[in-house]
Amino acid sequence: MNKPVLVVLAAGMGSRYGGLKQMDPVDPEGHTLLDFSVYDAKRAGFEKVVFIIKHAIEEDFKKIIGSRIEPFMNVEYVYQENDLLPEGYTCPKGRVKPFGTGHAVLCAKAVVGAPFAVINADDYYGPKAFAELYQYLTTNEDDDRYRYVMIGFHIENTITENGHVARGICQVDEQGHLTEITERTRIEKVDGGAAYSLDEGETWHAIPDKTPVSMNCWGFTPGFMKELEERFPGFLEENLTSNPLKCEYFLPSVVSDLLAEDKAVVRVLESEEKWYGVTYQEDKATVMEAIRSMKQRHLYPQQLWS
Repeated sequence: MNKPVLVVLAAGMGSRYGGLKQMDPVDPEGHTLLDFSVYDAKRAGFEKVVFIIKHAIEEDFKKIIGSRIEPFMNVEYVYQENDLLPEGYTCPKGRVKPFGTGHAVLCAKAVVGAPFAVINADDYYGPKAFAELYQYLTTNEDDDRYRYVMIGFHIENTITENGHVARGICQVDEQGHLTEITERTRIEKVDGGAAYSLDEGETWHAIPDKTPVSMNCWGFTPGFMKELEERFPGFLEENLTSNPLKCEYFLPSVVSDLLAEDKAVVRVLESEEKWYGVTYQEDKATVMEAIRSMKQRHLYPQQLWS
């Protein structure tokens, strides 16, 4: 088995944040959240990282992030651009929004060739998540079904005080296997707990504490790339007409389809660690304080890449 590869989704546009949050420093030393994730991944055993970016941010990304990681990891760059579509399909005129996380990972097909983990560039997952991903990916292989893994975070550890977030609400069976993901696009803190709304905040539905949610922290076997590739034209056929400017090919949607077809089993490893992210500018102070505290407790050195 080839050693697992870390794949990082870093081509997002940060519309709610108001900037490229994947390159925004969160400590006085200039580290980004992505630095901490890659550092944790390296400690867990990952030796290669693939950054999925856009050509528009290539120079800055390589200068700010790539240059300090390259001496310590095998680094590859791939580019998610809207013209990278299957033969016979073209990007709709006026479309700016990327085609989603499934399309992003598919853009890395040529440079992965091994079991791989997928994370967001702008989320902090904690050391345990990467240790569990690496352990699973080095000890499990496909059999009569695909064998994937997802790190599930408890809902109460993943919401912000500063607005709404989108999360994949997970249903998990008694064996710890994922049975369903339901994307909720408006989740907020309501009456001290998490709740979602389907009508722009007119009514709210409580989400119980400890409910596992997907934060795009996945582990896949190599065959997942084939599934992404084979299903993408069908997605485009169905959605380019109905929602040409905003449709997105999401990783969880592909996973859900494979579960429904009984082609995959997804092990959910629940993490009780606190998620940190910068969905909104107002989140940054909380994240910086958390990083400062973790350094004080010697969970991280002052300089990660030295």
